[in-house]
Amino acid sequence: MKRKVLLMGKSGAGKTSMRSIIFANYMARDTRRLGPTWGFENTDIKFLGNLVLNLWDCGGQETFMENYFDSQREQIFKNVQVLIYVFDISSKEKDRDMQYFHRCIKAIEENSKDASVFCLLHKMDNIPESQREATFVERAQELTNTDTFVPILCFGTSIWDETLYRAWSAIVYSLVPNADRLNSQLCKLRELCGANEVVLFERETFLVISSAEDETLKDTQRYEKISNIMKQFKLSCARTHSTFESVEVRNGSFTAYIDGFTSNTYLMIIVTDPRVGIAATTLGLKAARPYFEKHISMTQ
Repeated sequence: MKRKVLLMGKSGAGKTSMRSIIFANYMARDTRRLGPTWGFENTDIKFLGNLVLNLWDCGGQETFMENYFDSQREQIFKNVQVLIYVFDISSKEKDRDMQYFHRCIKAIEENSKDASVFCLLHKMDNIPESQREATFVERAQELTNTDTFVPILCFGTSIWDETLYRAWSAIVYSLVPNADRLNSQLCKLRELCGANEVVLFERETFLVISSAEDETLKDTQRYEKISNIMKQFKLSCARTHSTFESVEVRNGSFTAYIDGFTSNTYLMIIVTDPRVGIAATTLGLKAARPYFEKHISMTQ
């Protein structure tokens, strides 16, 4: 069950660095370097068990880009499920960047008409904070107004905050079959446990797969912040040859509990009602594990 994912953009846009942050555990062991003539690296990333993201990190040098559109056109752009195009938001060659992007869109239309396109306006930290939102909106409108039937979603990202995790969580969510059904079952689990929030993370990357909450959250990026924190904590454990199993945080307002859920996921549960004991909640989660283990395998 492979999903071909193209990671493209001009050299220096930040593609490879973001890939190494999101998929740190895979880069050393599963990457196939196909040489300078080819201009790309091919990595198989196991996600939620049997689902495989076949990630093509395509070099952004001009020679490589021209080859992608000419001699390698069919090889690169055929059978693509997702194109991720990375822009350096502070680039001084905006017109050149847009020219390459439009050529990518045309090649996708010809070879992978059912693909989705995600545009990451990267290095947003280089833009003054007071100008970021307006800059993002302006660039996103330029990209989505492209005359194409291919759906395009835009995200502003930076390696220095949670925005990178938010974008990649949306990308992998789009690749999971029956994701809406999984979300529905997670909502039922939250209600049965008497929890305020339940969040499902993929085990290796700690990207958010699905979530259920009982109210609109003030901080819309809180899950991605938690994802970023837990990923760094998990990597720290690995560096000290320790094994991460679970985390529990309590204060006067809530109890937060993160634990391994299925063989391919972690689950975070937030409870604010003092009448709901975490011990009873964990027993409920234990009973639900076999069902979700089976259900997640069915989504593949």
